[in-house]
Amino acid sequence: MARTPRPIPARVRILAAILAVACVGLAIVGSVTFLVQRERVLAEVDARLTAQIERLETVAGTTGDPVTTDDGAETASENVELTDYSSVDTYLYAAVARLVPARNEASVAIIDGTPRYKPATLSGFDISDDTTLIERVVEETSDGLTKTGTAVTEQGSLRYIAIPVVMPDDPQQGLYVRAIDLGAELESVTVAMTTYVLAALAVLGAIGVVGWFVTGRLLSPIRHLRETADAISFTDLSRRLSPQGNDDISDLSRTVNSMLDRIEDSVDVQRQLLDDVRHELKTPITIVRGHLELMDPRDAADVASARDIGIAELDRLARLVEDIDQLATAEGDAYAMTDVDLDALTSRVGELVAVIPDHSWSVEARAEGTTTGDQDRLLQAWLQLADNAAKYTPAGSSIEIGSSSDREGTRLWVRDHGPGIPPAARDRIFRRFDRAHVKRAVGGSGLGLAIVDAITKVHGGRCVVTDTPGGGATFTIHLPPTEDQLPQPVRAGDVVLQREASV
Repeated sequence: MARTPRPIPARVRILAAILAVACVGLAIVGSVTFLVQRERVLAEVDARLTAQIERLETVAGTTGDPVTTDDGAETASENVELTDYSSVDTYLYAAVARLVPARNEASVAIIDGTPRYKPATLSGFDISDDTTLIERVVEETSDGLTKTGTAVTEQGSLRYIAIPVVMPDDPQQGLYVRAIDLGAELESVTVAMTTYVLAALAVLGAIGVVGWFVTGRLLSPIRHLRETADAISFTDLSRRLSPQGNDDISDLSRTVNSMLDRIEDSVDVQRQLLDDVRHELKTPITIVRGHLELMDPRDAADVASARDIGIAELDRLARLVEDIDQLATAEGDAYAMTDVDLDALTSRVGELVAVIPDHSWSVEARAEGTTTGDQDRLLQAWLQLADNAAKYTPAGSSIEIGSSSDREGTRLWVRDHGPGIPPAARDRIFRRFDRAHVKRAVGGSGLGLAIVDAITKVHGGRCVVTDTPGGGATFTIHLPPTEDQLPQPVRAGDVVLQREASV
């Protein structure tokens, strides 16, 4: 079985990306700097070589019209014509003697293809024995034109200029050659670039060291997040992160903590639901099993009684399953939020509760306007409150419903005149399978008010219980105000009118 390659840590990848970008940037800057400095040195070298033509003409005592050499360099004339010398030989001797080469420079006088004179004061270097260079310049100037170029010889890379020297009455072909060692001239640039490379390597090393610690510090919350996620199990959801600072990673830690809180709450709710369902199922199962064990199969009346009890308990189990399904649906997110007409909703509830027997129903108030919500869910919650009131109030008593709306929001209420709800039990009755009274004289799964509470919370509201004047309980669904119900801002024109009125 092939082994899965080990993933590259994010710390290494981030650091590698930083070093790659820094390396490319330093390389570009160094290359551009080197090329610019090199071209500057080469331009200075060409200028020094071109200046040799004017110096030769100064020695000869002549000037000519400017011409352009084969590589684009502008010179004073095609060659040097002699006026104060008897021969090419004497002129080249004087030129070599007077035009002493500077450092990294060399010169030689060639007559008829043979090196004849070289500077006596050798401040530069000697090219009189460089046959490669001499043969090249003699061949290039065979047409009598000044030539410049670059030759690579045993002495290195040489930039040169070859100037033909002629005299009308002298058949000798003279040639003055001046060369400059490019390696020596570019030495300062090379040294600078070597220093730059070493400095760049040091900078990359510093970036690597600092980046390693910085990325480690930045990624430490993510490592902590991974460790916390590994430590969380279904039995222990209490672990949390410790966000520090206000950066994106700290925001991620807070978001993960919020997610863990929701998961823990959901798991706790599911556990509580399972415990409650398990507890609720024990009673009907025990009842049915007990009657079946004690039933006399030969006694028809006993069999019929056990059958009736079993069917009744099974019906209660069916209602329990149905209520659990309704509660799960109410806690979901399948809500169609629209504008709900409060007057129409109140009328609809009044029509539906009127058929509930043993009570006198009336609609005391109707709200005008609309609220935002799922009409079917609000109708379900309101009817559940009405059904709950009918179960827990004496037969024949009156029950009122109504709705109202103002700046504080919308209220949907059911008012009964029964025994009421003790203050200590008003929070507990909205929990699953809980009732205000321990005795279960009234049938039901104990999930009705939990369903109402779930629907109300999804709408951003709450359900509260208060006392009814004269005895009883009033259940009220409070819904948050809509934009139309909120106070309107004061306009500048209104302020002006109020001021004018006060004047």
